[in-house]
Amino acid sequence: MSAYPVDRLYEEMAFVGYHLHWSHTELMSLEHAERRRWCAEISRINKRLDGTPANPFEIA
Repeated sequence: MSAYPVDRLYEEMAFVGYHLHWSHTELMSLEHAERRRWCAEISRINKRLDGTPANPFEIA
């Protein structure tokens, strides 16, 4: 089993933190799956606002 890439962790934290204005503590308290879900939901909202068709199978 390998560890989750640190660069990807920071990318996800920055993405969620930027859009939801959550603190470092709040972001670090999220489980991996929950953080990925927030990224996916934010991406869907952004695409809908941009007029881009959503792909229901895409994971952000």
